[in-house]
Amino acid sequence: MLIERIYDEDLAQASYLIGCQANGTAVVVDGRRDIAVYQDLAKKNGMEIIAVTETHIHADYLSGTRELAAATGAKIYVSGEGGPDWQYEFDGERLYDGDKIVIGNITIKAVHTPGHTPEHLSFLVTDGAFSSEPGFLLSGDFVFSGDLGRPDLLDEAAGGVDTRFEGAKQLFTSLRDKFLTLPDYVQVHPAHGAGSACGKALGAIPSSTVGYERLYAWWGPYLAANDEQGFIDELLDGQPDAHAYFGRMKRENREGPVVMGQRAPLTELSIADVAAKLADDQVTFIDTRSHTEVHEGTVARSLNVPAGKSVASYGAWVVNPETDKNPLVLLAADQEMAQDMWDHLVRVGIDKVGGYVTSIDGLPTNTPKLIQPAELDDFDAAMVLDVRNRTEHTAGHIPGSHQLSGGRAMWHLDELPGEGTIVTYCQSGVRNSVAASGLRRAGYDVVELDGSYAGWASWKQQETVSSK
Repeated sequence: MLIERIYDEDLAQASYLIGCQANGTAVVVDGRRDIAVYQDLAKKNGMEIIAVTETHIHADYLSGTRELAAATGAKIYVSGEGGPDWQYEFDGERLYDGDKIVIGNITIKAVHTPGHTPEHLSFLVTDGAFSSEPGFLLSGDFVFSGDLGRPDLLDEAAGGVDTRFEGAKQLFTSLRDKFLTLPDYVQVHPAHGAGSACGKALGAIPSSTVGYERLYAWWGPYLAANDEQGFIDELLDGQPDAHAYFGRMKRENREGPVVMGQRAPLTELSIADVAAKLADDQVTFIDTRSHTEVHEGTVARSLNVPAGKSVASYGAWVVNPETDKNPLVLLAADQEMAQDMWDHLVRVGIDKVGGYVTSIDGLPTNTPKLIQPAELDDFDAAMVLDVRNRTEHTAGHIPGSHQLSGGRAMWHLDELPGEGTIVTYCQSGVRNSVAASGLRRAGYDVVELDGSYAGWASWKQQETVSSK
């Protein structure tokens, strides 16, 4: 048996290819939309992908299940659990608790583990060539290394009302009646790692075991004492902000993401053509440089989505493909970089990329406005906006600031003043530059706090020392 973990650091998301080496067949679990990685992996191991499935209706990225099935002819399997309100709306064989997918010597058994979502499945994997008992659990967003899938995303992202309490109870039951009944040696392979917003304290270790989590995870003592209320209170306390685009992901994944098919390679565009289209507001420019470079000058009304490991996340903060109909123009060093960024963007449903340029020379530019920490007290700001997570804000913030995380700002403009200047900050300036660019494009007068909270805190400390 082959189990390969494919990890996306951008979204802290893990998908898996499970293959039978005896007969050359494979299944992909929780795949993403840029599917070449699975096709290449199958080809490398002489396997054919004959089945695709997923643990639940995801909220943090757009599923590649339909994309991969369309490209390979693989059969789709999705959960049929969770009741009528949580059913997939596209074709695929429904899996219920105890149902099995068989590929060669391998049996993949669906285990209904609600809590994170009502329809959630985990998959028990048995390598029949080695044992008659399961040795592996793909736990999806149920059990992570050291943590659990949050039960409040339906409230945060899908319009639910107080579903978190029922979800927390279901998680307790799923742990007690399903997870903790498994042998301690069963290896646990979750769908997310550190950095995901699907939990509050995910470990960076890629896998665990039932026994290790039973003994050392924060929730273990509550289950051992059968303390459901203590478990619920601890679980719901301090969950991070959920990005607003999660609602779109949840809806599109339920309906069935659009199948893109073969994408033509991105081409380099002429500066003159891009300038003309920018003047007519026919394209949206994505400045992919760091915030420090952007602060020296950027394309007017552009969005800052810095290249690196968070392209999908930051892109979805400021680009809503349901309302932003312009094709994107990327600033990229070359075609390979542009193509890689597009792969990241399609993971969150931002498909419409028109091409790339390698320089901003010849395009209309401006310089984002900054303010120094020492100037803030005397500055006439309509609002000082903290775009960090609420947990960060609670731990320490600029007095009088309003917290609205960068991943929610563009969906909650009603919280912002209609007139006047908004001063924005995050921890170091990266998230702030992304959020500020989105607000500027939306018409707000935004000034960024240079150095953000870290710079302000350092200045404040020096001021305190010097005054003594």
